Amino acid sequence: MCIINGVKIGYFSGDVLKIADDCVALKPTMFPGVPRIYNRIYDIIRGKLAELNPVRSYVAHKAIRDKLYYLEQNGTLDYYMYDKVVFRKFKAFLGGNIRLMLTGASPISEEVINFLKVCFCCPIIEGYGQTESAAASCATQPYDPVAGHVGGPLACLKIRLRDLPEMNYTSTDKPYPRGEICFKGPSVFSGYFKNEEKTKEALSEDGWLYSGDVGLVRPNGSIKIVDRAKNIFKLSQGEYIAPEKLENVYIQSIYAE
Repeated sequence: MCIINGVKIGYFSGDVLKIADDCVALKPTMFPGVPRIYNRIYDIIRGKLAELNPVRSYVAHKAIRDKLYYLEQNGTLDYYMYDKVVFRKFKAFLGGNIRLMLTGASPISEEVINFLKVCFCCPIIEGYGQTESAAASCATQPYDPVAGHVGGPLACLKIRLRDLPEMNYTSTDKPYPRGEICFKGPSVFSGYFKNEEKTKEALSEDGWLYSGDVGLVRPNGSIKIVDRAKNIFKLSQGEYIAPEKLENVYIQSIYAE
């Protein structure tokens, strides 16, 4: 652990399998992680729920269903009785003091993020961006009741969609415009060091950064990632596939370790 400007920052011991033990020792108030970590926490909690006796199992699952209902209705994450009786024990899994959780780097399922929100009684902010745009470029609102998107752009950036007619994604699509997400703003890099060729691939002539991700824009300005424009393979029958989708399925297998 180190202290920077009065803020304590804790580092895990190096063993992902012991991250819960690290949290119990550190008692963090904010927990940043990646979907793979959150998927592991989700699996552990689900496993512990399966071990409960019938009465406790009924109460725990009812508490989860009720909180998921109110989360969907108005973004509420607090339910005094359930939080004191049931979810206090869930929160203890990560030290008991969590107030905010962050996720990014890759997609996370709506089921997992909503489940963890109600179990830990705190918002989970999903961020989206890339190194070339100074990391986070979009972020969800803390109490947004709808999961499955990455929120809207941060104040330092503008976003537009680039048509990809070969993949049937265009800004005129209905009901939502779709296309490759492009960033522009002071947080976007000026190019790769001594690599003009790669810079031209990444940036348009007027400074828009190609993200390589396909998104759709909802009426409220939130963005949902739906596909990949880069690292696409074209099959013999003309269909495009993104290997990342297959990877996300494979890593959830019990045989992936």
